[in-house]
Amino acid sequence: MDSKEICLRLLAQAGVPVNSPEPWSIHVHDERLWDRIAAQRQLGFGEAYMDGWWDCEQLDEALTRLVTVDAVSTISPTPLIVAQTLKSMVSNRQTKALSIKNAQHHYDIGNDLYSRMLDNEMIYSCGYWDNATSLDDAQIAKLELVCQKLELKPGMRLLDIGSGWGGFLRYATKHYGIVGTGISLATQQIQVARERSQGPDIEFRQMDYRDLTGKFDRIVSIGMMEHVGPKNLKKFFSKCHELLTDDGIMLHHTIGSIISENRNDPFFDRYIFPGGIIPSLAQISKASETKWVIEDVH
Repeated sequence: MDSKEICLRLLAQAGVPVNSPEPWSIHVHDERLWDRIAAQRQLGFGEAYMDGWWDCEQLDEALTRLVTVDAVSTISPTPLIVAQTLKSMVSNRQTKALSIKNAQHHYDIGNDLYSRMLDNEMIYSCGYWDNATSLDDAQIAKLELVCQKLELKPGMRLLDIGSGWGGFLRYATKHYGIVGTGISLATQQIQVARERSQGPDIEFRQMDYRDLTGKFDRIVSIGMMEHVGPKNLKKFFSKCHELLTDDGIMLHHTIGSIISENRNDPFFDRYIFPGGIIPSLAQISKASETKWVIEDVH
């Protein structure tokens, strides 16, 4: 069975037709696509789209179908893919130096894109849609839920690791009277956070969490743990233990994987979130052993 036959079989399994009128059908413009997918799997498929070798009207629907059946990863790995996998298992993609480069790659591209795709407070993580009817409502509901889970009280010192454009700390300071400290590696995030956040009870520092000192009554990270990396999770939780008061509470809001992995999708790693790996609950639990009690998983 040649590469085209293999790919067509997998596409059919996912319910993604080829050169058909359905809006989630892919339309192939270069027959070299099949060999490229067979050689590079997700990376080849994604880069071929960027190169105009194929297109699709409803790209989100097509990709959802492919991801649901995990179609592309069923293609037998080539020696190059095996080598890349072994490298990702051995190397640490989230050292201090690499973390700066990774953050700049994704966040320091200008705020025009983010101001268009996010809510008014530019909260860059999933909202809480239980009773919300708009993106702004969903993000405010999420911020309020986080505050309630942290049991915030006026005067508490709250650390936000990976504070983004500062939306959560602005909300917590305004509605709960906390004293907030936010840290991020992204220059443009820190600049906007400082511009939008005025007052003596809120500050933002451009720094790595591993370099932070002090004590805080509460610690939160919202959409940041994906950047920590499996090799650093234990060090991350140890650092949080050092920073949190004895009677403190810590909350982490993260994308979660249903399997434990030490590598990312190669296309995602190269173009979207370099070094980012979605943690599983098992990885989080293992890394937090001995020093932490996990009281709530939502």
